[in-house]
Amino acid sequence: MARGLVTVFAPSPQLTVTVEVLDGNPDIHVHAGGQGVWQSRMIDSLGVDVVLCAALGGETGSVLRHLIGVELKALDVTARNGAYVHDRRDGVRDPVVVMPADALSRHDLDDLYEMTLVQGLHAGVAVLSGPAADDEPVPDSVYRRLAEDLGANGCRVVVDLSGARLAAALEGSPAVVKVSHEELLADGLSESDALPDLARACRRIASSGVGTVVVSRAADGALALVDGEFFLVEVPRLSTVDTRGGGDSMTAGLAAGLALGRSAHDSLKLGAAAGAVNVMRHGLGSGGGDVVRELAERVRLTRWEEDR
Repeated sequence: MARGLVTVFAPSPQLTVTVEVLDGNPDIHVHAGGQGVWQSRMIDSLGVDVVLCAALGGETGSVLRHLIGVELKALDVTARNGAYVHDRRDGVRDPVVVMPADALSRHDLDDLYEMTLVQGLHAGVAVLSGPAADDEPVPDSVYRRLAEDLGANGCRVVVDLSGARLAAALEGSPAVVKVSHEELLADGLSESDALPDLARACRRIASSGVGTVVVSRAADGALALVDGEFFLVEVPRLSTVDTRGGGDSMTAGLAAGLALGRSAHDSLKLGAAAGAVNVMRHGLGSGGGDVVRELAERVRLTRWEEDR
């Protein structure tokens, strides 16, 4: 049975250190992190082959090379990868220290772009993920160029970005855009979190040539625009351990579904189930493929009319 293949563009993964409590004592966890890493883990869990394209440099980059855990196409650079230390001993994430990533040099940027283009064209489905919010290892224009060049040559591009990075990627007309309602509000694309305003934002995004727009709404069901029709996405209720990473897992499920040859609607169900599973677990981008597939059968898509 074909597994499908997805390329994930993660320009600068992070080294993450999280302190928790085990039997009353500090319990330290060291992982590779960042949006693209978390997405790649979930794609792999769903039985789809994944290739992560990233730049690695400095001591943090050396450690990350051994922690990423999926097939890696790494560009060796002098720019350091970022890192953070979070303290979760009281049940919430308390940032202790954050080290931002360094910007890539012009030549390194060209090499990373070329490597991602080759891998994306080979895979046929590519996810464009961003670095940490305050990191700027690559210019925003890279997202426009990748979306445009990959899409023009038959690759279906899935975008999970916000702000100037999203605006740049939209100029390249990606196939799928996943965005949260908080990001739409912060970017001034929606006037409120009411469904009619979010729907208007979806229409504006779709006007860039995007076929599917998915807006995650935290604990509420997502709103999706698929080939001109709106749907409300209802997922089974699960207990919540950590809400971070739910949107990244949803993006992973969307991309995995496309790589497996599923329809946009079935890919949306898989993405919604992956997001739901992630929030009931410790660790981002985690969750077993069996439980995601089982829950996907229980996801409901209900048509929603804009004049409500």
